[in-house]
Amino acid sequence: MPLSQITIVHCDAAVLVVDKPTLLLSVPGRAEDNRDCLVTRLQENGYPDARIVHRLDWETSGLIVLARDADSHRELSRQFHDRETEKAYTALCWGEPEADSGRIELPLRYDPPTKPRHVVDHVDGRHALTFWRVLERCGAYSRVELTPITGRSHQLRVHMLSIGHPLLGDRLYAEGDALTLRDRLCLHASQLGLTHPQSGERLRFESPAPF
Repeated sequence: MPLSQITIVHCDAAVLVVDKPTLLLSVPGRAEDNRDCLVTRLQENGYPDARIVHRLDWETSGLIVLARDADSHRELSRQFHDRETEKAYTALCWGEPEADSGRIELPLRYDPPTKPRHVVDHVDGRHALTFWRVLERCGAYSRVELTPITGRSHQLRVHMLSIGHPLLGDRLYAEGDALTLRDRLCLHASQLGLTHPQSGERLRFESPAPF
């Protein structure tokens, strides 16, 4: 598969940072027809050593880092596990939050009966924490910056839904006008900070949201 729509943001012997488009898996799915994904395209088009470190949902676009050797992969994975990375997302959410910023601390778990959805569960859910702030109020919707402290699946989507502001175009969690106002999930990984696994230099990357 070609590298079309994938922007190489940074490349050196140890680290590869790219801008993933929406509607592209980070890694291959289980089904044979889901083999097309970000890491496969990179490996087949000049970066055979690319190794996935973290993931973005199929519909989420934005910055993602890959390692190019085993030691770098181990160190970058450790940084994500120990929450030493910096991540921020830009999103459009339905409505206008009353406050200008806030935090959402609600435990989440996968919900098999409604797969692949996740739900808030105060008994069996895993701890999840998100900070949010309003960047722009647009009447029917708002532009917000979302900062996940934990990295649970669908965390930002479910947390914003839980406070009454689902993300626009979210086919799993939005309904009515919140679903139809945009033709894609309006969630973009716009900022990423990490420490280079070899040089120790602090690296920061930004990608403007395409919506």
